[in-house]
Amino acid sequence: MSKRVKFAFFLDLKSAYKTLLRNKVRSLLTILGIIIGVGSVIATVSIGQGASVAIQSSINSMGSNLLIILPGSSSLGGIHTGFGVLPTLTLGDVHAIRKLPAVKTDSGNLGMPQQVIWRGNNWSTLVMGASSTYTTIRDWPVAQGTFFNHEQVASAANVAVIGNTAATELFGLINPIGHIILIHNVPFTVIGLLSIKGFNAFGQDQDDIVVIPITTMLEKIAGTTWVHAIAVSAKSNKDTAIAQSEITALLRQRHHIPLHKPDDFFVRNISEIAQAANSSANTFTILLGSIAAVSLLVGGIGIMNIMLVSVTERTKEIGIRMAVGAKKGDILKQFLIESSVLSLFGGILGIGLGFGISSAITAFSPLKTIVTTEPIVISLIFSLCVGIFFGFYPAFKASRMNPVEALRYE
Repeated sequence: MSKRVKFAFFLDLKSAYKTLLRNKVRSLLTILGIIIGVGSVIATVSIGQGASVAIQSSINSMGSNLLIILPGSSSLGGIHTGFGVLPTLTLGDVHAIRKLPAVKTDSGNLGMPQQVIWRGNNWSTLVMGASSTYTTIRDWPVAQGTFFNHEQVASAANVAVIGNTAATELFGLINPIGHIILIHNVPFTVIGLLSIKGFNAFGQDQDDIVVIPITTMLEKIAGTTWVHAIAVSAKSNKDTAIAQSEITALLRQRHHIPLHKPDDFFVRNISEIAQAANSSANTFTILLGSIAAVSLLVGGIGIMNIMLVSVTERTKEIGIRMAVGAKKGDILKQFLIESSVLSLFGGILGIGLGFGISSAITAFSPLKTIVTTEPIVISLIFSLCVGIFFGFYPAFKASRMNPVEALRYE
């Protein structure tokens, strides 16, 4: 672009700016639709992105690259029960799964609600029997003390690691490490305090838990040889599907299931739950964003209307410009620049409104919003396109005026 063209464009821009400032209130009311539309789109997208991050964070809190294996369901008299009813999973399955190529580590789990007692205090909580790899699978470090090791699992030791909620209810402000608690009238020494995990995607308080060795749980608490679930951590996110296939093939072989028979277990991929939840959140965001985008179209119609009024009011001015040598393209460009500046200015104010709404939602509600660059850039480009699209007809109409008739206009 030559210096002369740049200078001419700058003059047109300056002229458009002065023209719009001449009627400040009218200009502001004209771009109100653009402001509301852009602000609503940015706020809606920020809510959706915040929800997606919250969902992903909640799912990730359950463990990394996690697969959950549940026992199968039964059918009696045409009535089908849910997963977890049949006793089909054993510690032997756990040890076999551990050797699969795509599996990083695993843990056999058996959870039961139990009344836990410490001196005069008691609390009903989830008592979870697990392997020594439980904290690795769940990505759940110990805040104080230690987690039980493989030797303590092998010997069915009476040791326990307690969650923050259960510790608070039982011990208050007292450090639980080293104290003896009773579970099912069996004494356990608290050797560790888990770090705070918070609620999971299903609204369950993950910190309301006491974890003991799976062998101790089977032999001294539950009196069974079956586990309720097996938690498996794949080597990477890409390996989860491979691990799922390997586990399915292995368990069918170990449980001697014929080809034509269904599985007596179920493998649930936590990442699939996250994808489904994110898909729902994204669909909801797109729906709300589309509704909000209607305001941009309404704003565009407002711009077209006010530009047509402006063309009518400035008919004599257009005639004078043409009489002194302005070409049709110059008139077209002038009015297009005015409508574009009007729309772009509305977009900028709309971005400020979107930031304000998002900040208010984060400040006054538990929902966290995330504003990213992408919706801002798209909103600005879209608002500019709205100005060009809806401003073209008034600009075209102005450029096609007859100079003589325009000069006679009163």
